[in-house]
Amino acid sequence: MGTIATSAKVSNVRTGNEPSAMELALVRAEAGEQIAREDALLLIDRAETAALLEAASSLRNRVKGRTISYSRKVFIPLTTLCRDYCGYCTFRRDPGEPGGRYLTPEEVLAVAENARAAGCKELLFSLGDQPERIFPEAREFLRARGFERTLEYLASVSQLALEASGLLPHANPGVMNAADLATLKVSNPSVGLMLENVSPRLMRRGQAHELAPDKVPSLRLRTIEEAGRQQIAFTTGILIGIGETREERVDSLFAIRDLQSRYGHIQEVIVQNFRAKPSTPMASHAEPDMDDMLRTVAVARLILGGEMNLQSPPNLSAPDYTRLLGAGINDWGGISPVTPDFINPEAAWPHIDTLGERTAGAGFVLRERLSIYPEFTARDGFVRENVRPYLQKLKDADGYARAGD
Repeated sequence: MGTIATSAKVSNVRTGNEPSAMELALVRAEAGEQIAREDALLLIDRAETAALLEAASSLRNRVKGRTISYSRKVFIPLTTLCRDYCGYCTFRRDPGEPGGRYLTPEEVLAVAENARAAGCKELLFSLGDQPERIFPEAREFLRARGFERTLEYLASVSQLALEASGLLPHANPGVMNAADLATLKVSNPSVGLMLENVSPRLMRRGQAHELAPDKVPSLRLRTIEEAGRQQIAFTTGILIGIGETREERVDSLFAIRDLQSRYGHIQEVIVQNFRAKPSTPMASHAEPDMDDMLRTVAVARLILGGEMNLQSPPNLSAPDYTRLLGAGINDWGGISPVTPDFINPEAAWPHIDTLGERTAGAGFVLRERLSIYPEFTARDGFVRENVRPYLQKLKDADGYARAGD
């Protein structure tokens, strides 16, 4: 949108009156201009929801078109042991609790083979943060297999699964240092870590991250930044509804935008909504409603711009998840025909055929992507040469998943 069109739209916003700062911010954002923090706060607090959604979806349509992507994946919970005790998590376990253990390499390969047979192309490795730091049982498991740290074990089984199945690992293990990231890049064309929120206030007593030392925002930001230095296609995002303010959401999105502007490696930003779960400290905590979710997604699109891939999980907004399309997303994330969402086991993923039908019904085309987004598959330095042959077998000429596999 050029200057003339922008001026015309401003004049139409409030006929006969000088447009407000909020209205000007909305026009600039829809035009694809990089808005300031003050603009974003005005939009998330004051803009009418319909106008906010229109601006975000207009920007998405102009830059991304009408294609909505997803990744056909399998979820591999390498270990549920974790040294963090987040107030909302039911994934983590202590040793001795049901499911509180590591998967063996043989179990990982069995899951990967089932995934290959079901047409999956992504192996999503999720696991607890550094359980060996506090649990002797974790240290014993690792040392029996020649490892000192869980991240070393992850790198080994990722390589094993890549070679055995031909599917692409995507590790989402928590805080990592430079050496960890370099080792994972050998087998992972993409890596992920949810920022969640930049506010250290959430580490205070009674807050969601009080007992979660790996949720220190500076540590997570450092991991994302190091991934940028190493040219690793990276997935991150924010978690809303865990006690943060709207201002803290905006600050988190700006922290992501800043890292992206410096390194250009963030392939996807997720806006994920908190879901209350029984037997957790936040079991009675209110969940974000759909209006709050839509407004946050729309502001994320306007902050991050039209080029960013923006995702929100459909299973966490069912049954009305197609409303998220009107807020500017262009991706549904990973959908598994094999395994449940182990992080949110109460929220079943939609069937992929149903997802396609509902996406089409909203006026969009659903396309399968790989764990690494199309625009990163051909960028120099982002995919290791030993991984590229596996990638080439799975991708089409335009970088999406090869049709018919």
